[in-house]
Order: sequence, then structure tokens, then C-alpha cells
Amino acid sequence: MSAPTAEQLVDRRSRAVAALDGLGTEGLLVTTLVNVRYLTGFTGSNGALVLGADGAGTFLTDGRYRDQAAEEVPDLDHFITRDLLGEAAKRMPGSWACETHTMSVDEHATLQEAGVSVVSASRLVERLREIKDDGEIDALRRACQISVDALQDLLAGPLAGRTETQVARDLEWRMLELGAEAIGFETILASGPNSAIPHHRATDRVLQIGDLVKADFGARVDGYHADCTRTVVLGAADDWQREIHAAVQASQAAGVDALREGTPVAASDEVARKVLDDAGWLERFTTGVGHGVGLEIHEDPFIGRKHVGRLASRTTLTMEPGIYLPGRGGVRIEDTVLVTPDAPEVLTTMTTDLLEIA
Repeated sequence: MSAPTAEQLVDRRSRAVAALDGLGTEGLLVTTLVNVRYLTGFTGSNGALVLGADGAGTFLTDGRYRDQAAEEVPDLDHFITRDLLGEAAKRMPGSWACETHTMSVDEHATLQEAGVSVVSASRLVERLREIKDDGEIDALRRACQISVDALQDLLAGPLAGRTETQVARDLEWRMLELGAEAIGFETILASGPNSAIPHHRATDRVLQIGDLVKADFGARVDGYHADCTRTVVLGAADDWQREIHAAVQASQAAGVDALREGTPVAASDEVARKVLDDAGWLERFTTGVGHGVGLEIHEDPFIGRKHVGRLASRTTLTMEPGIYLPGRGGVRIEDTVLVTPDAPEVLTTMTTDLLEIA
């Protein structure tokens, strides 16, 4: 497993401190575990970071992680305790930015009772995480390559006669065999009429000739997630299957092309939806167009009509339009895409053409 370098972690914390400008706080308390990992490199299940406006930081965890913290977080002061929040509060005189969007009412009260003046950090670290550094992009590339290699290996063999659950587990095992540290999320493997259910959970339904088969899956490497969906047909495709696949493919291609530096996030949503609308299928698209992906499978920015921001270079997002026909079947095509100063770079490099699988 590759960890972020000391220089990368210092840069992340420096950017977090810079983002505090204008809040009038003494520093930032980070309690959301994925954000703790982003700023410290700590991969355990219990930790917090008190980061002063001067850049000095204290990392807190419990005794289970004493040795792990010493290895993963060597450049910060440590405090070992079961009472992370209580001990953190002792180091937080005055006004502090806190992750109130993930903090419980009780946790908020604990800080206030300790005399801490709580200011909302307003997803400060999540916004920093939108822009990936070289190490993050490398991990995402590897996760995406493992994912598509695993699917291509799977599709080389027969699928008809196997259950959705069997095929899903086979795909997951192939990702692990190819070097994934874990699967990124529970694989969606949906066949026949089940492919019309956007977030279907695999069942014992047996795949049959004539089925649309939708696989939504991804590997995780160094904590970073791939997200990819492909829909194939077992046997020869019917005309209606070709029609909806072609519409989704065109929508997805237009959406991917819109993932360019400086483009309004809302515009990339509009472009993908317009293609489906022009083809007469928009009412059968019932999910989101896409989302950021990185240390979390779903993270900022979320593509939508109400997003007021613009796409920034080195952001990684999915583009995943679909058409879902209840009782018949559905198609989704999804790629993980890196925004660059030039053309978008698709990281899940596998054909989006309709494949007819024996």
C-alpha cells in the first residue's frame, strides 16, 4: 500500500489552514474519519485532528492505534485517549472551525460545555479533496485499470446459467486477485428485468440468453475508489435493447466531453440530459448524472442542475446516465473521469459499445 508523502500531507494541511482565512477561528477540528485520513495519512477507525491556524497539529487516537499512528502520522504530536473529543476540546481555546455537518448534537454540546466557540467548517476539507494530487490520481488510475481488467476477464467466459450473486462475487474476486486492497462498494449485478432497478442487489436469479446484464462495480486501491458500469446483452440484442443502449451511450459520451476545466458543473448535467430528452427517453432516467469519487465512492462535487460551481482541473468524477424500463430492463454506462486542462481523461478505459456475450 502506498501512503501519501510527508510533503503531500503538509501541503494538504497548509491548504486547510489557508481555507480558514476569513472565519476568524483559532484553527480547525477534524473529526470526520475520511478527512482525518486525508490530512494525516491515518487509516485506522478512530482518530481526530486539532489543526491550529499556525499549522501546528495534534493527532488523537486510542490505545489500539498507538503503534499504527506512530508509523502513519510521524510528523504530528500524538495524544492517546478514549475521549477524543474531550481531550481535543482542552486544546481548543476560543473559536474553532468544526465539522458540524457530520457532528452529532451531543458532540456539539460537549464542545460548547468545554468552552469552545463552534464555527461551522462548512465542508472545508471535502472541498479541498475535490482536487487530487499526483499520488491520488495514481491510485485512482490503478483502481480503474484493475476494475476494467477484471470485467473484461469475466466477460470472456460464459455467464448464462449462473446466478447474479455468483457473477457478482466472481467479479469481486477477480479485482482482488488483480491487486485491489478491497472492493470499492457492493457490486450491483442486475440481469433481465432487474437491470431496470438502478441500485439492485444481486439475487439468485439465473442469467438467461436475451438478458440485459448491468454491472456497476469498482476496485479500491490505497483507499481510492473506482466506479464503472457497463451493460451487456447475453446473446443477440433485440432492437429495443440496441435503441436504449445507443441513447445512453450518446448521452454518456456527451456528458464525458463536457467534463472540462472551467465548465459549469450544472452544464455537464444539462448536456447529458438533453441527449436523452432529444431521443425521447429522459423520463426513464431516474438517477443522478454523476458525482465526485476518491477516498469515498460518492464525494464532492455532485453533478446537478443546482450546482453553482465550475469544474476544476484534477477533479475526478463519474458520468453515468441511464434508461430504466420497469419490468423489461435497463442500461447504465458509467466511467470515472479526470478533469484536465485539456480534454477529459477517462480512467475506466473499456469500450462503451454494446457487447453481445455468449
